[in-house]
Amino acid sequence: MKLLIGTGNTGKFIEISEVLGNLDLELLTPADLQIAIDPEETGSSYAENALIKARHFYERGGCIPTIADDSGIIIEAIQGELGIHTRRWGAGADASDEEWIEYFLKRMESESNRKARFVSNIAYIDASNTEHIFEGICEGIITPTLEADYLPGLPISACFKPESFDMVYSAMSIDQKNTISHRGRAVHALRDHLA
Repeated sequence: MKLLIGTGNTGKFIEISEVLGNLDLELLTPADLQIAIDPEETGSSYAENALIKARHFYERGGCIPTIADDSGIIIEAIQGELGIHTRRWGAGADASDEEWIEYFLKRMESESNRKARFVSNIAYIDASNTEHIFEGICEGIITPTLEADYLPGLPISACFKPESFDMVYSAMSIDQKNTISHRGRAVHALRDHLA
């Protein structure tokens, strides 16, 4: 079965494809289907934004089964500042990973409460145009500095340390990260559904 992963974020594609890799799927990107336009994320929740993206790519991809992820981080000390707006917050959607994470770490410098929660919603539209949502959540803390390199498009993974772990997301192997991360948990739920 062909499955369109509706993202232009290289890091997200790598993580998702690692979880789904040994299913009998041909994983496609929007670029594979010459889809160059990203949808405007106008939803008020992760689920709504994930569905907006999934519907957009499903329609433009010729109704191939499609998934799309909407993820964000909730910082306890600065409630309401990130969440569904995470990538568009602060330095802005057009900022490079380096610019975005520099702004974020600077904003966090004065906060003693470092607790954070990552949330991911995966929307899946199947061949019959039926919509499904899968959610994953991971609690942790924000480290004062970057503690590892990170995949393109996933800069916070270098300063988010999950509860009960002594390393940040991006210092883990992809398999280990996908077992405990917000996106990994959502994609594993999708995988169970597909299997």
